[in-house]
Amino acid sequence: MTKTEFLDDAKLVDWAKLTTDFIKPQIEEALESAQADIDSISALRPEEVTFDNTFLALENAGESLERAWGRVGHLTSVKDSKELRDVYNELLPKVTEYHTRIPLNPDLWNALKAFVEKPEAVALRGIRKRFFDETIKDFQEAGADLPAAEKKRLEALNSELAQKTQKFSENVLDATNAYELIVEDESRLAGLPDSAKQAAAQSARQKDLGSDEKPVWRFTLHAPSIMPFLKFAEDGQLRKEIWTASSKVGKEGDQDNTDLIRDILKLRKEKADILGKDNFADHVLKRRMAKSGRQALDFVEDLHGKTRDAFREEIEELEAFVAKEVGEDPESLEPWSLAYWSEKLRKSRYDFYEEELRPYFPLNKVMSGMFGIVEKLFGVKILECPEAATPWHEEVTVFRLEDASGELLGYFYADWHPREEKRGGAWMNYLDTGMPARDGHSNREPHVGLICGNLTAPVGDNPALLTHYEVETIFHEFGHLLHHLLGDVEIKSLNGVNVAWDFVELPSQIMENWCWNKESLDVFARHYKTDEPIPEGLFAKMKAARNFQSAMGMMRQLSFGKMDLEMHLHPENYYEGDLEQKVRSVIKDYILRTKTPSGVIAHKFSHLFSSSVGYAAAYYSYKWAEVLDADAFTRFEKEGIFNVDTGKAFRENILSKGNSEDPMALFKSFMNREPDPEALLKRSGLVS
Repeated sequence: MTKTEFLDDAKLVDWAKLTTDFIKPQIEEALESAQADIDSISALRPEEVTFDNTFLALENAGESLERAWGRVGHLTSVKDSKELRDVYNELLPKVTEYHTRIPLNPDLWNALKAFVEKPEAVALRGIRKRFFDETIKDFQEAGADLPAAEKKRLEALNSELAQKTQKFSENVLDATNAYELIVEDESRLAGLPDSAKQAAAQSARQKDLGSDEKPVWRFTLHAPSIMPFLKFAEDGQLRKEIWTASSKVGKEGDQDNTDLIRDILKLRKEKADILGKDNFADHVLKRRMAKSGRQALDFVEDLHGKTRDAFREEIEELEAFVAKEVGEDPESLEPWSLAYWSEKLRKSRYDFYEEELRPYFPLNKVMSGMFGIVEKLFGVKILECPEAATPWHEEVTVFRLEDASGELLGYFYADWHPREEKRGGAWMNYLDTGMPARDGHSNREPHVGLICGNLTAPVGDNPALLTHYEVETIFHEFGHLLHHLLGDVEIKSLNGVNVAWDFVELPSQIMENWCWNKESLDVFARHYKTDEPIPEGLFAKMKAARNFQSAMGMMRQLSFGKMDLEMHLHPENYYEGDLEQKVRSVIKDYILRTKTPSGVIAHKFSHLFSSSVGYAAAYYSYKWAEVLDADAFTRFEKEGIFNVDTGKAFRENILSKGNSEDPMALFKSFMNREPDPEALLKRSGLVS
């Protein structure tokens, strides 16, 4: 079969040709080829083994499968359909089985161990030594030394996990798309910004609802629709309705994820047991910076203790404000009113209305301005690539990233707006990993990545005008993308974002800092009509309001980390009974008290349950990496946020290194010391 469609080894493919009818035959062909690669290594006699024909051959085994299956998986995220789901779910067990069997293959493991005994292994240095060590650990931790019966059970466990986590993800998407709030009386939209009303009217027209003479407004559970509604709509009954619908995602009918969560927790616990760990958290964290579930939980609980008093003060302040506004005694609020009254309090205190910022954040200028900042800091050039083959949707844009010398480093896609066939949230992913030139004569192989989001879409003839939070999201995902595209490691599996999970968020989160500095904002925050920068007075209000309810924001993230770790340290507590109530009981000191109990996020917590591993037992990583990013950015603040030498140091010591060294060593190489945990608290205004 010709290497076309999903098996095409071109860096940029024509996505219009990647149709579902090609998936099964081409993935099955790729599976056969990948298994042949593994069989070839496994058949080596001890006297034949070398680093190249064992470890490096394993690195290159199944490359076509990884590329093709990655493309299929990406389409399930951005172009979901019944036909795609059916073929994906049919092939998922086979692909999972292939990956699971690699470290459990005794002949393959014997071939690798045969090389371990050779003098050549002892002589390994640098990146080859790192790859050798990491591969041995990967095999050992995946069960390479287990008895045959336990290996067989691990294969079954991994297959079940892959299928159940995929079903969890499908349920969240289907439940999210199943709801719509149709408003026919415009007076009930009082308080909503014009941008939200216009988007809702446009959404209704796209569904053939209403007419020019009698318009209606359509709201959904996608973030750009529900978030401004909960924050600004004066109609409490409508806020309650849409909040209630959101709180039920993953909890009702055919999309009820309760049993799936329990099954996933049980499977993960059994896997940890087989691999000799007390719990799944210890299994996944052993080689991450936290080292164990207990240490990760200690980190979360320590931050909780340092935030608790400020958190309580913010709650009391909000309740007192509402009481004064409505002329009643202070009392707990309803969960659908928290964002609404918080916004009222912020505006009262700072005279700051975040919608005033939207005109200064047209998507095209945010992107081009961000590119300019990155080009200056990291010595690269970013160009639109209109000649690229057709992407998966007409809104998707393709770019190329070059070194300042003109050398092509990689390509990337940008896909920013919601669609019903696209999963929620924002993410970066890689479609292809390249490598630097080797031996001083071969050409660099470029990387390919993508960034996706569900940001405010254009309305009418106006460009997409973003919130400041959405701007931060773009910078965040682009940080991940830079980590991939600037990777300069000759072993692909050690390149880019393939690092310890609690280090992976450093490059993304540090980029958000450029969204809060006037000097950098003036580069990309320009009024879509006048090209004027954000006025000094408006910026001053924005900056003053930055840490408004920062303790609440901190505690919200800590509650997710606490929930995650408790569920994976003590999964047996969640196998029976009221799952919602049990989760709430362990995070009761982390969440706001409300009249109606606020729903817990577990049933739609895709970070934890839409992947066999993903962020399971690792959601704390966001706060862990915030400590790293808050501290690392102090060097930019000291030396200049556009200081090219500082940018060069960050590129050379962090962005280009992937997993070529221990993450703490990389951080210390940039900062010349270990991280200061107080930096995050200072930035959040929680300590002076």
